[in-house]
Amino acid sequence: MQRLSPTDTAFLLMERRHMPLHVGGLMMLKPPEDAPPDFAAQLAARLLQSVQASRPFNLRPQSRFGLSFWETDSTFDINQHLVHLALPKPGRIRELLAMCSRVHSQHLDRAYPLWRMYLIEGLEDGRIAVFFKIHHSVVDGVAAMRLIMKSMSESPEESARMPPTWEMAPRRREAAMPISGAATSPLGVLSGLSRSGLSAVPNVFNHLKQTWQDRRHGNPDVVTSTQAPRCLLNQPITASRRFAAQSYATPRFRNVAAAVGGTVNDVVLAVCAAALRSYLLELNALPDQPLVAVVPVSIRRDDGDSGNEIAFAMVNLATHLADPLERLQSIKACMDYSKARFKQLSPAELQAYAVAQLVPGALSMLAGLAPGLAPGRVPANLVISHVPGPRQDMYWQGCKLDGMYPASLIIDGFAFNITVISRHDFVDFGLIGCRRTLPSLQRLLDHIENGLAELEEAVAA
Repeated sequence: MQRLSPTDTAFLLMERRHMPLHVGGLMMLKPPEDAPPDFAAQLAARLLQSVQASRPFNLRPQSRFGLSFWETDSTFDINQHLVHLALPKPGRIRELLAMCSRVHSQHLDRAYPLWRMYLIEGLEDGRIAVFFKIHHSVVDGVAAMRLIMKSMSESPEESARMPPTWEMAPRRREAAMPISGAATSPLGVLSGLSRSGLSAVPNVFNHLKQTWQDRRHGNPDVVTSTQAPRCLLNQPITASRRFAAQSYATPRFRNVAAAVGGTVNDVVLAVCAAALRSYLLELNALPDQPLVAVVPVSIRRDDGDSGNEIAFAMVNLATHLADPLERLQSIKACMDYSKARFKQLSPAELQAYAVAQLVPGALSMLAGLAPGLAPGRVPANLVISHVPGPRQDMYWQGCKLDGMYPASLIIDGFAFNITVISRHDFVDFGLIGCRRTLPSLQRLLDHIENGLAELEEAVAA
């Protein structure tokens, strides 16, 4: 048995009936050109013959004496984890996303290893889809991507001979991290700092002091957890989800980034900000103050594919600015400030710094304990994640990967999440939100397109 890290344990303890804490993703796949009409059924039958699983796909959670452990499931049942579904006609993307919304709303049974894969056929264009979900106590975003990618190949023939994802042996962790836990876990942070030694504490304190001094002196590039305005995104959630997904050409983001001397991630954040601004304006719900996003940052220093090893940056989305280029420049400056700060911290120090940054706003949101905080504030308005994907064409079980759309998690007070995967030729957006709290969430996809087009026009001018 293996004891869970404090962060991984927290994801199990925080879970509620209306708040499942698994992450997922939708893969769009093109079958081989010579595929028979029953290709999906044949694939499902072949996959169901795979009755062995490797770590972490054979681990289920157990609790003893108040502690959580991973236990190997000696009675692994593939029928509990692989589900073959067919879309109702006419098999449009609309029906596919509706199906993914429903299955992503359902909890994973803790009597079994915490993952499930849905093989979906019936799309009108002949493609098949795979929706995969796994509990966040098992992996973070980067690790989840690695789990999927290691069962793919650049060769369609080789991929058809590869074992299923759950049979792939785990990667050896080549470099030990000071801490295995996310920035949202104070216990994990303390553990990491204790291993790094007390010498790390003054460095963290000095950086926190400098950050708050910069904020107090009016530096517009500094964001703290005491300035995000409460808005429509910061409501309690229900158990129902709405999932929306769309791809946009990578060169469009690269061209805008090159024009302003920024990164693709800067442009992604700016496009998300533009979409949120337009969406909230339509609902007459845009705050006067700019929205703030939590942007997870991987601090993984090995090639491991399990556990959670992330910190985060806090970013001013400048949604109060109407000019798209001015908004992008503001976001870029904010990210540049965070990057400069992060370079001076070790992974354990960075996690401690991130948690300490969040504490004042979190205390205010949960118990109103932070003195002097303006009423109506929240630590942040949403999470925007950007995960690197494959840099070349990839194949899974003989099928060409044609889209990879992440579906993350939401919690009370954070009813919306945007997660993005950058592939070599496309940037794939996955949006997940509370169905009741955020009406017509799918319209944000149009706003993303419009926001990107505005930036293209602005840099061209």
